[in-house]
Amino acid sequence: MPLLQNPGLTELDEKCIWTIRFLAMDGVEKAKSGHPGMPMGMAPATYMLWQKYLKHNPANPKWFNRDRFVLSAGHGSMLVYSMLHLTGYDVSIDELKSFRQWGSKTPGHPEYGHTPGVEVTTGPLGQGISNAVGMAIAQKNLAARYNKENFPIFDYKVFTVAGDGCLEEGVASEASSLAGHLGLDNLVVIYDDNNITIDGDTSLSFTEDRAKRYMAYGWNVITVGGDGNDMLSFEKALKRAMRPSGKPTLIALRTHIGFGSPNKQGSHDAHGSPLGEDEIKLVKTSVGWDPEKTFVVPDEVAAQMRLALDKGKKAEKKWNKLLEDYSKAYPELARELSDAMAGKLSVDIDSLLPKFDAGTSLATRQASGKTLDALMPSMPLVIGGSADLTPSNNTRFKGAVDYQKDSPAGRYMRYGVREHAMGSIMNGMAVSNLIRPYGATFFVFADYMRPAIRVAALSKYRTIFVFTHDSIGLGEDGPTHQPVETLASLRCIPNLLTFRPADANETAQTWKFALEYKDGPVAMALTRQGLLVLDQTKYGSASQVSKGAYVLIKQDSPDVLLLATGSEIEIAIKACDKLAAQGVKAQVVSMPCWELFRKQDKAYRDSVLPPSCKARVGVEALVKQGWEEWIGCRGEFVGMHSFGASAPYKTCYEKFGITADGVVAAAQKSIAATK
Repeated sequence: MPLLQNPGLTELDEKCIWTIRFLAMDGVEKAKSGHPGMPMGMAPATYMLWQKYLKHNPANPKWFNRDRFVLSAGHGSMLVYSMLHLTGYDVSIDELKSFRQWGSKTPGHPEYGHTPGVEVTTGPLGQGISNAVGMAIAQKNLAARYNKENFPIFDYKVFTVAGDGCLEEGVASEASSLAGHLGLDNLVVIYDDNNITIDGDTSLSFTEDRAKRYMAYGWNVITVGGDGNDMLSFEKALKRAMRPSGKPTLIALRTHIGFGSPNKQGSHDAHGSPLGEDEIKLVKTSVGWDPEKTFVVPDEVAAQMRLALDKGKKAEKKWNKLLEDYSKAYPELARELSDAMAGKLSVDIDSLLPKFDAGTSLATRQASGKTLDALMPSMPLVIGGSADLTPSNNTRFKGAVDYQKDSPAGRYMRYGVREHAMGSIMNGMAVSNLIRPYGATFFVFADYMRPAIRVAALSKYRTIFVFTHDSIGLGEDGPTHQPVETLASLRCIPNLLTFRPADANETAQTWKFALEYKDGPVAMALTRQGLLVLDQTKYGSASQVSKGAYVLIKQDSPDVLLLATGSEIEIAIKACDKLAAQGVKAQVVSMPCWELFRKQDKAYRDSVLPPSCKARVGVEALVKQGWEEWIGCRGEFVGMHSFGASAPYKTCYEKFGITADGVVAAAQKSIAATK
């Protein structure tokens, strides 16, 4: 195979790079689906990074001090799959041949927890680079807490490959702005500057000076021109980017999409569809490969790439010895870290959880704040934050220190007005598998965060999303801020647990559950207005929040079931009393988390919602969608059927008919319908 006169590369390097390219081309071609162009253009830089600088152990993809590699441009997934296979991860050649097929480890876009070595789920553009910001924040925080002189327990770096699409997405702008403010010099973004998107040349819509934009964010920016093959210049840029500088670095690497393709190089035709068998044969012939063979890994290439295995094992072994010595020098910190690595909480939450007195009134957002005050001093690996709504969200616990450039040990994030980035950054922090992040905003702005929430649910990140001002109960701000449809939209996301607690004690129990939960994200919706703290000796223990729903007022052979969440529990209880005066037995049920209730066994569910009682009323100051599951075809719903209005919250409830009298009327109607 002839050398292509690429500075900084040996003939074996060239062969390795072409192997990466051809595996990507062949995988996409076999699947008849995918994006070959980006891997072809980025193969040299990715090879250089992985072969010489990336600290990782293919034999243990979860080694805690590995460098992180994030393919933010996830459509080019065959690039990372090829690298994982070649360097010795558990991704076989057969998996590459099964690209995008049912049951393979090589889905169309990288998925966290599905493919060994994939650090985060990418594909929705902008998420990966934003996750990387969170990953860099996590490393800085862990280093600030645990690193000691001569003990660099956490010194890993975060490398990201991002494309034009990533940089165009608003979430990346938000996250990059914060990264610059925080001076995350452990973050290196390699910008695949190939000037092509699906529609065509970026000149159609993306013409600002990206380098100057990132300089304005407070980043180092290094430009490498040419065609993506000048590895001498790229290596110099990489070395400079890895040196401490007090700033994150963007390496703007000029590449050609579909590099090497005679007819499609530099064209959007190489972006989102296979090159075609004839075109691939032309490319292979041009560099001296057998055009009739596919998925070829020459022996010398395999030997060169698999050096990563031995190198990675040695690096981890050295780190394990460092950790062993650290445990002798700093036994308490080492024990704390060991528990975290094993997924254990080093604190008994029950012993710290506040108990709220019955009969008092407290907004659940305030109860949440008091719960955090009680728990957070004993939970050093939980990092909170808010998108510029700290006083409203009540998320900054007493004694909290802000995380800033000069205080990376701080545990409270000031995200600014960046809800979209906040969600994605928290997801990046969560995949450290040591830090547990929570972040807050108004519930209506969950719509700004929805892509991050969805990816968290898809990937089962342990992210906690806190939302306040959860209904028309926020009052005067009006319909623009009253999230009547938001809870229904989150309840439909698989793997996401959504909680709407009824009072302060249910809120505390929601936090207990969220912090102990290991199988995915949790969202909680909290009130602005004060709510009565229920008497648990009369109505049942709030600890039953962990079952998703429980009986507050029990009846033998009830005439009607009143089902409610959050602030509407008070209304349901008042309606129950009014119905009792009419000789009607109403069983009142709190349903803070539908998803958890579905997971309970049938016997428990039937004890809460007796199948024999068909008369049912759902009560929630939000839209009806989803309630049909619980109230059935003969049930009634008291809630919102439109957007809200600007008025004091009590007026809103009265005008929209969400009152005890409204529930009584609905109960009578449902009872009549069942006779």
